[in-house]
Amino acid sequence: MKKVKRILFIAFIAILLVATFVFLWKKANPAKDRFEIVSPKIGKIERKTIATGKIEPRNEVLIKPQISGIITEIYKHAGEKITAGEVIAKVKVIPEMVQINQAESRVNQADITLDQAQDDYNRVNKLYNSGVVSKEDFLKSQFSLKKAKEDKENAIDALNIIREGISKKSASYSTTQIRATVSGTILDVPVKVGNSVIQSNNFNEGTTIASIANLRDMIFKGKIDETEVGKIRENMPLTITMGALQDKKFEANLEYISPKGVEENGAILFEIKAATKIPENIYVRAGYSANAEIVLDKRDRVLNIPESVVEFVKDTAYVNLLKKDGKEQEFSRKAVKLGLSDGINIEVVSGLTAKDKLKGALIKKDDKKK
Repeated sequence: MKKVKRILFIAFIAILLVATFVFLWKKANPAKDRFEIVSPKIGKIERKTIATGKIEPRNEVLIKPQISGIITEIYKHAGEKITAGEVIAKVKVIPEMVQINQAESRVNQADITLDQAQDDYNRVNKLYNSGVVSKEDFLKSQFSLKKAKEDKENAIDALNIIREGISKKSASYSTTQIRATVSGTILDVPVKVGNSVIQSNNFNEGTTIASIANLRDMIFKGKIDETEVGKIRENMPLTITMGALQDKKFEANLEYISPKGVEENGAILFEIKAATKIPENIYVRAGYSANAEIVLDKRDRVLNIPESVVEFVKDTAYVNLLKKDGKEQEFSRKAVKLGLSDGINIEVVSGLTAKDKLKGALIKKDDKKK
């Protein structure tokens, strides 16, 4: 039994020595790192910038009342289409007592004048028929009567306008009926029945009854950084993507670049506007957030490589060419001339061919096991 234990102990010591020797040998001779091999490709390189903003109607018209009062009826609501001249809402006039008193006084004065003119006319008419007065005097009395009648009608109309905002003569042009001035879609009706509104005049822009716009004529309105604004120009094509319609892209044409920048969060930004082409079968709502992709420069069918394989030493760019690919990889450094970059791939102007193979990223041990 002792002999068996001795043999097992000696075997354990031997295994331990061998394991230690193997461990020390592997530590002294670590496995060589291996790298991915990348080949140059022929393709397109585009340098782009992104402008953030939103989609807005080109022209949004605010409808204001021409008379102050209280909203009594609303006939149209947001989202409805409307044509110029249609009634949106109705306003009830709340007159001032001083104005009412003055208007009623003018009506009473017109009544007195009319009664006097009527009496004069009746008297002169009898005398004219008897041949006592001349025709000229008769015509004067007839004119005075007509004028008195017209003055009374005008006084009554003025009283009705002050009381109700409408008169018999101008019923079709009533300022109590708020009408659309343009055709389009109603974007918002910010007032409710019972709200007081102020008329639009030289001293006050008035209360907005509704906003109307043509949703088929939309523009992208956004901002671009000062480092990029010098590289864009009017009439450049843009590609618009909207947050609410992420799977769709829309063509646009840059038509405005602000001549003055605005500072926001320490950066100088310039406003841009682009006419956006909206297909007939797609409904775009005003205010959608959007991004505009602008191609600043591009190269078609050029040799390009991943920018990650390039090493920069001062003003010179280098790549590592594969010389030997076996258990141990061997590379040699070579200078290349580069061109346009899109941030991922970069154009190779000279120094490489499509047949060359380059040193890429390090292959991790976990990747080798897989």
